[in-house]
Amino acid sequence: MPVQRSIFGRPVPQMPPRRMAVLLASIAIFAVVTLVFTLPNSIPAGPSLGKFTDHKYSLPKIPKKIPGIGNPFRQAAHAPPLQKNSTSGESKWHAGWNWLSPFSSSVTLDENRSLLPPLRTRPPIYTYYDHTIKKDEELKAAENAILLTWRRAWWAQGFKPIILSPAETMNNPLYLELQRLDLEDALNTEMMRWLAWENQGTGVLCNYLTLPMGPHEDPILSFLRRGKYPEKLMRFDKLGSGIFAGSKAHITAAVKTALGNPELKNGKDFIAAVPSDTFEIDPHYESLAFYDEKSVKALYPKVAEEFETSGPKGLQTLNKLIVAHLHSTWQNIFSNGIAVVKPNPEHMSAAVAPAKKLAEFLAQCPESPLPASCPPNRPKCKPCVASTPLKITTPPIYRNTTSLYTIGTVPHPYTMAVLSSFRDDIDVRWIRRDSERDPWLSTLTKELLGTGVSGAPRVIKFKEAVASEYGTFHSLWVSAEKDIPHDLDWHFGFTIPRNATDDGKSETPVPGPERRPKPTPDPKDGPVVNPEEIQKEKDFLKKAKAFGLSRTEPQEKIRGAIEAWNLADTEAWRFARAFLARSRVERIKWEEEEKKYAGGAGAERGKSEGWGRWFDD
Repeated sequence: MPVQRSIFGRPVPQMPPRRMAVLLASIAIFAVVTLVFTLPNSIPAGPSLGKFTDHKYSLPKIPKKIPGIGNPFRQAAHAPPLQKNSTSGESKWHAGWNWLSPFSSSVTLDENRSLLPPLRTRPPIYTYYDHTIKKDEELKAAENAILLTWRRAWWAQGFKPIILSPAETMNNPLYLELQRLDLEDALNTEMMRWLAWENQGTGVLCNYLTLPMGPHEDPILSFLRRGKYPEKLMRFDKLGSGIFAGSKAHITAAVKTALGNPELKNGKDFIAAVPSDTFEIDPHYESLAFYDEKSVKALYPKVAEEFETSGPKGLQTLNKLIVAHLHSTWQNIFSNGIAVVKPNPEHMSAAVAPAKKLAEFLAQCPESPLPASCPPNRPKCKPCVASTPLKITTPPIYRNTTSLYTIGTVPHPYTMAVLSSFRDDIDVRWIRRDSERDPWLSTLTKELLGTGVSGAPRVIKFKEAVASEYGTFHSLWVSAEKDIPHDLDWHFGFTIPRNATDDGKSETPVPGPERRPKPTPDPKDGPVVNPEEIQKEKDFLKKAKAFGLSRTEPQEKIRGAIEAWNLADTEAWRFARAFLARSRVERIKWEEEEKKYAGGAGAERGKSEGWGRWFDD
């Protein structure tokens, strides 16, 4: 029997459980509301709590119009206007400061047009060469080879090398004043050189025997590239008339001072014809090598003897020595060797074979008349030894190391799918159900970004490695479906050897080659592929290249599906291809323009030898 409750002797009626629950819930809600709205007002605002009690929180307002970027329902917009020289074959690009956008199509509104960084301004560097003097063909050829070496070296360092001639001198109004003076031939040539420079204006003037031999980040080379010079003309200690830098106003003032000097006829050179305070002398010239007569006689007596025997032969020998020094300097800068990146190392040997062959050419010792010699500015260099060439590795990842040069082969997603799966019957069903997304870029950036990162940040990191100022001079990225460009001498700044050399190691006749121990491969370079698989890789790679050239409807469907499934890999492939194509377009147009001047001196004679036959097996 239930217990009867009472108050003051009167019985209390029992409340049903449902009503009790509603009552308790109402009391709880009332208590919470009371605490929220009344408690802050009851706390005195002190110096430690005032900033919290005085702050008013407001909910963000939803905009009435959603911005266009990232809005899938935005209205159609016109693509940016096409820029000049923005196509080369199948490669198309658009230059903009927002080039680090993960996916170019969000800016270009064109799936096949890559967004590249604006072209860097190349400051002009001038040299003077009188092509009007009558010379025999052998001497002209030797001088042209020297000028070509000079142009390549400075172009690779980010400058625009320009050869001046008497035409620029005669275009200067001060030339009439120079004609009135009866100067010796050497001094007259020196004055014509300065008048030609003054006619062009601000920049750098150097002898064509002055070449850059140092890293791209060297302070002197970086200073000259900026194109901002001090309040005086600048020259370098112990380099004499090897190189000058300055602005148009200071060049003009110095030339007028020299022409107005009554003792000009007695001077030896331009430096002696102007006051000593005309120049600011920099004692640092570690990255500049000047092969003047004094240096050649002191450091390279064998070459000096060639000059005494024959001028053209001496120039040819000196040119070989300079090219060898440029190559060995590059090897000293990248002392850790060359990394030929190889993501998915099981079946990418055929795809990276051209890049590896290029690395072997770069790693071998250059042909030199003095193999153990060093450049004039680097007396403590490490000459190349054939028995211990530069190390070549094939890691699956990209490492951002200053002393390691990287050569990358970027495959199209279809090429990557064919080689990684080792099958050529790729269809949409396999792409969606069995293939991984962006396998090449994910493997390449695994060490830099880890595994739990999406494709967008990986693309940004890759673009920095390819197209940043640092990355451009520390790496080379080529397409797996294209041949290695034949004009990479301009990229590296020296003539690349195109033949294998003896490693200098002697081997005893016993035991025979078949019984000698085979070299142990480095596990970090990936597994060793047998010859049968190599041949299969070549066949699959050939089919992948043919697939890229065909445009049938079924193949376009597969191509569209695999590119949509691998957005990051596709972006990386298009970006690397377009960046290399643009660099070639820039150089070729500049070279065609410069052929009009100085009688075409310094131009490449005949057709380039190319790389094709060196990669044929």
